[in-house]
Amino acid sequence: MKLAIYGAGGHGRVVADAAELSDEWSAVVFFDDGYPEFKKSGKWPVIGQLCDLLSVLDSYDGVIVAVGACSERLRLLKLLREQGANIVSVIHPSAVIASGCDIGRGVMVCAMAVVNTGSAIADAVIINTSATIDHDGILAEGVHISPGANLAGGVSVGACSWVGIGSSVKQQVTIGDNVVVGAGAAVIKNVSSGMTVVGVPAAPIKNGLE
Repeated sequence: MKLAIYGAGGHGRVVADAAELSDEWSAVVFFDDGYPEFKKSGKWPVIGQLCDLLSVLDSYDGVIVAVGACSERLRLLKLLREQGANIVSVIHPSAVIASGCDIGRGVMVCAMAVVNTGSAIADAVIINTSATIDHDGILAEGVHISPGANLAGGVSVGACSWVGIGSSVKQQVTIGDNVVVGAGAAVIKNVSSGMTVVGVPAAPIKNGLE
């Protein structure tokens, strides 16, 4: 099974490593618009740009986008899917996905992450290292849950929102679309779309994001 990863930066290497450890993929290669100046990422080859990937989609059993920026990751996933790519998810073997969860396409679940029962994870989501999504969590498309972030039961996170490293979200809280939750923040009440919130308890600092 051959996996093509678009995006050969640090997150891309995390995806590649998890893919290899899962034993599902026998070959992993990168495509990145830094090619041809950029021909290797870690031990994996970078063999072309996005246009090259689009021309050889039939050569790969799976494709995933490994771009950190939420809206861009989602845009690229949709583009590749429209062009016929088989968009797949990659789950690190040390991650725990409970029964009764719905996992979309193009999702990356990193090492030691936990997704508890009844949760629904939409397309192009990143659940980063040691992050936890408790029961009945809802993550809309393009969300990024950063390393060590903890979402209590029944939390809902809107499209392309970014929950920062080491932050926490109280049970039953709703976070809107295009929200940034700052590192170490404690979210105890709903957050409207387009807000950036920081601190303990989390409070807004500005409007507008990506």
